[in-house]
Amino acid sequence: TNTLGKFLPDLDRPNEGVFSFQDDDEQWLSLRYDLTAPLARYVAENFQSLPKPIRRYQVGHVWRNEKPGPGRFRQFTQFDADTVGASSIAADAEFCMLAADILKALGIERGQYVVKIGSRKILDGVLERAGLNANDKSKHFTVLRAIDKLDRLGIEGVRLLLGSGRKDESGDFTKGAGLEPNQIQAIFSFVEAVGGDRDQTLAELKALVEGSSVGEEGVAEISAMHDLLSAAGFGSDRVVVDPSVVRGLEYYTGPVFEAELTARIKDKRGQIVRLGS
Repeated sequence: TNTLGKFLPDLDRPNEGVFSFQDDDEQWLSLRYDLTAPLARYVAENFQSLPKPIRRYQVGHVWRNEKPGPGRFRQFTQFDADTVGASSIAADAEFCMLAADILKALGIERGQYVVKIGSRKILDGVLERAGLNANDKSKHFTVLRAIDKLDRLGIEGVRLLLGSGRKDESGDFTKGAGLEPNQIQAIFSFVEAVGGDRDQTLAELKALVEGSSVGEEGVAEISAMHDLLSAAGFGSDRVVVDPSVVRGLEYYTGPVFEAELTARIKDKRGQIVRLGS
């Protein structure tokens, strides 16, 4: 089956989020975590012979070895669309349009969904201005994971994760990033910089990263995406700039985007269904 394969050989064992076991030869075998890593390996192995840019889509099952919760499952179906080898920010804008149009084609009305755009570079600029050491990768990653939980844990839950840590309802304790109060406040100024439209949000973000070259580069990229989206007729009712969208994985480096269903959907028992983004 193409859902099971040998894990990447540059680590002693798979990380905790991957379902894995060892075969008779003590080789690690893992269930597919996502559709992105297999594509990256394929492109790396065949880069010279592939036409550029590479554009493709794929649908398949993936597995996550993590605690399930509302809207989060250990097994789910992932739809993946990718462009590889395009340096223009227009490729990122195109995918935001693609996500919005897919939701529309599925019969979801405007106002019942929104595509959110964030930027890892802008966050890097905010952290730089807050005095966080860029070489402290562990702390940097802990900050990313904390912000990525904002929709589930809320402001206070994330504040704990940015500080000393948080104990959940089951009693499990998650160690925090150990940031100073002023650094935590700088991060909340960043994630809460969501205005009524994209122009307003971008203006607030520009002020937050002033003097940081990487942060200013991130604002310039999102501004270019905003111009392309506006020219194509995708307004703030369908695509917004939301700084809290950072994703909790390290391989994101620039624009980050996700779609969220905002409609209140009820199940057969009349209870509100919580949907993942």
